[in-house]
Amino acid sequence: MRSTLRTPLGLALVVGLSLVLAAAVLGPALFGDAATARDIAGRQAPASPAHPFGTDDLGRDLFARTVVATRLSVLLTLGATVVSVVGGVVLGIVTAVLPRPARRVLSALIDILLSFPWLLLALFFSVIWGTSATGGMLAIGFAGIPVFARLVSTLASSVANADYVHAARLLGASPWRTATRHVLPNIMPPMLVNTAAHASVTLLSFAALSFLGLGVQAPEYDWGRLLNEGAKRIYVAPMAAIGPGTAIVFTGVVFALLGELLSEKRTRAVRAVRGPGPRPAAATGTTLVGVRDLRVAFRGDDGALVERVHGVDLSVAPGETVGIVGESGSGKSVTAMAIAGLLGPEARITAEELSFGDVDMRRRLGAEQRRTLGLEQAVVFQDPLSSLNPALTVGRQLTEAIEVHARTPRAEATRRALAALALVRIPRPAERLRQLPHEFSGGMRQRAMIAMGLMGSPRLVIADEPTTALDVTVQRQVLRALRDAQRETGAAILLISHDIALISGFCDRIVVMKDGVVVEQLDADRLADARHPYTQGLIACVPDMTTDRARPLPVLGAEEQEVLT
Repeated sequence: MRSTLRTPLGLALVVGLSLVLAAAVLGPALFGDAATARDIAGRQAPASPAHPFGTDDLGRDLFARTVVATRLSVLLTLGATVVSVVGGVVLGIVTAVLPRPARRVLSALIDILLSFPWLLLALFFSVIWGTSATGGMLAIGFAGIPVFARLVSTLASSVANADYVHAARLLGASPWRTATRHVLPNIMPPMLVNTAAHASVTLLSFAALSFLGLGVQAPEYDWGRLLNEGAKRIYVAPMAAIGPGTAIVFTGVVFALLGELLSEKRTRAVRAVRGPGPRPAAATGTTLVGVRDLRVAFRGDDGALVERVHGVDLSVAPGETVGIVGESGSGKSVTAMAIAGLLGPEARITAEELSFGDVDMRRRLGAEQRRTLGLEQAVVFQDPLSSLNPALTVGRQLTEAIEVHARTPRAEATRRALAALALVRIPRPAERLRQLPHEFSGGMRQRAMIAMGLMGSPRLVIADEPTTALDVTVQRQVLRALRDAQRETGAAILLISHDIALISGFCDRIVVMKDGVVVEQLDADRLADARHPYTQGLIACVPDMTTDRARPLPVLGAEEQEVLT
């Protein structure tokens, strides 16, 4: 913010905004008498040092009237902008969260309203509300609602599908909290820019209504009404029209520049104190995750259900490290997300058994069960930049789960966050707590996601390809952080990856998936005993020091049997 204010653009904004505010606040007190004082002998006088914009039909000073009109013009502009923004935000969010049929109807209505020119809608509403200052404000405000409704609906729909929003739902956040905490803050920068630009257009539109006689009525006056009166004498006394016109253009430019300034992201501070680390979770029972005959289907474009996971059986014991390996589209992530309860309502899930501890994941989860999942499950997604909320500091995101679900005081939650960051080997944790996710490197974001999972009492950590697109050194750091977290908490780990070499070196047991089916399960130290051709192909695709470099590596596919032989 400070660096922006030091630029020529920032200085121009400060000067312009100061002039507009001074005219709006002090104008009526300083120039009110001159704006109303009549001088019949000096009526329709041209511009002069005594009257920079000349005088009107009653001899009143037009410069003073232009300055005094600043307050009413700005207040009406801000009022109409607030009506447009508030109405658009409410309508846009409602459109984004409604069921698909209702959403389509409401979206079609918004599209129909957007097909009409905005000023035409304002003229239509002005007939309803009447020709007055308040009526004009409401007319222009209601005419701008469809613009913001479409903007908010589009932005909210894109943010609502982000991983951090799915994680908030897993933690049991209500729709209202999800919207206000995770959706609205992330659509705020473009909203601010569009609000400022909209205020500029609103100012011009309001001046147009008053110019046409549909806005402010006598004895009140704004810049549009003054422009109407001055336009009648523009060839004799041009400053009578140029003065109010200049005020409209100048204030519109100030609003536009203000939007550019407000669009800059700000870093919000979070208190940080040192303290002990997170509480280790006790591993009880013989089976932590139980999956039997899991089937997951999604509805295609034609409306038909398409099954992507076909009868998967899987179990994870407390403290065990299980790896799921397979090519893209084999159903690894879908299976893991079904275990975590993160698949959306568009997924159709059936299973003879789908349980996490004592929680039956096939049933509709209550508040207490969601609280359990929020504290005892941790998910490390493939892309941490989209998994972390870009509008919240890392510290705030680390502490939120235990503050909400475990009712942990802020100071204690901050102490645990510091210890969790230190455990995953992030340097200067007190400083890092106050930073935003984009200030972290890729590997640090992955480790911050692991630290987030340690804030509760995790019994299961689901790592969905946490080392993808990372170099070998950073991969080792992330895996070491996972191992340290497991050692600290006793949690089980479900690791998903394309790399069978990485899986075999990190996990106790390997589950191989292809085309939505588990084709083989074996211990990590018994890879040589693999029997399925697909597993053998995955192993053969990893070169070692004895690999014949004169022969091409195997290509997995329909002809994998032939390639292997």
